[in-house]
Amino acid sequence: MMKCRGMGKAMKPVTMKKGGLYENIQKKRARIKAGSGETMRKPGSKGAPTAKAFKLAAKTAKKK
Repeated sequence: MMKCRGMGKAMKPVTMKKGGLYENIQKKRARIKAGSGETMRKPGSKGAPTAKAFKLAAKTAKKK
């Protein structure tokens, strides 16, 4: 753990998440199809991806 200067609090190092927005959506759809009982969030609800998130994901998407 690293210490933040002047704060005296230990900080966890930042790690990158695996996958991205579209990968997470595909995984959730697969869980729903398998009968997990989850539901997709409605657009505009708290925690749902915003239009800005989709635009950013499209910019960083790998070309096939």
